[in-house]
Amino acid sequence: HGVDKFVFSSTCATYGEPEHLPISEDHPQRPINPYGRSKLMVEQVLRDYGRAYGLSSIGLRYFNAAGCDAKGRAGERHDPETHLIPLVLAEAMRVRSGGDPAETRLEVFGNDFPTPDGSCIRDYIHVSDLARAHLIAAERLLTGKTDRDCPAEFYNLANGSGFSVLDVIRACEAVTGISIGYRMAPRRAGDPAVLVGDASLADKVLGWKPEFTDLPSIVSTAWSWMSAAPVGQADERSAHKVEP
Repeated sequence: HGVDKFVFSSTCATYGEPEHLPISEDHPQRPINPYGRSKLMVEQVLRDYGRAYGLSSIGLRYFNAAGCDAKGRAGERHDPETHLIPLVLAEAMRVRSGGDPAETRLEVFGNDFPTPDGSCIRDYIHVSDLARAHLIAAERLLTGKTDRDCPAEFYNLANGSGFSVLDVIRACEAVTGISIGYRMAPRRAGDPAVLVGDASLADKVLGWKPEFTDLPSIVSTAWSWMSAAPVGQADERSAHKVEP
């Protein structure tokens, strides 16, 4: 089809269990789940195709995408919903609508990780910051600024700060003013204890830095969108489990 430039949405899951924190792009890539392995396969194909046929590509390794458009034009809607922030906010909305807090179906997977509060720690990056990074990457490709000797470039997109699952729940409580209950559940296979990224290379080469750098501001954009969403949408989400 004549495509010679490609922007790929990759993931921090290609790294697997971190050997050092924060995780930089030169960290060994040893994914521990199928999602990370599949993304790494595509990264390898992009490298090979670039060397063989001259395809220029930029892979962006997301850490945890979160939040909604700050202007309320787009939000997060999955079926089933698996992401932590919308699930926690759905529980807040259920309680706000008169639901019994004791009947929470929100589950947190694991309270025995080697972290300060026992729950997983993740690096949350706002979707608007991710979108902006894609535009910058596309411009770099279109203007021919990529390294000819390295046709496939890869960059972390991260905040560089880690927040636990329980930190997220507390932030959602602060933003909504609602007490949010949850149930503890066993760990899931393939969940690293801590994933925090180093995005200094994206800053140095792409001139990209996240604009949403604190958890309450990310949560606030999601809560604003969810509060304006159709009645019943959030209640339906609250039946699903938490995935950090």
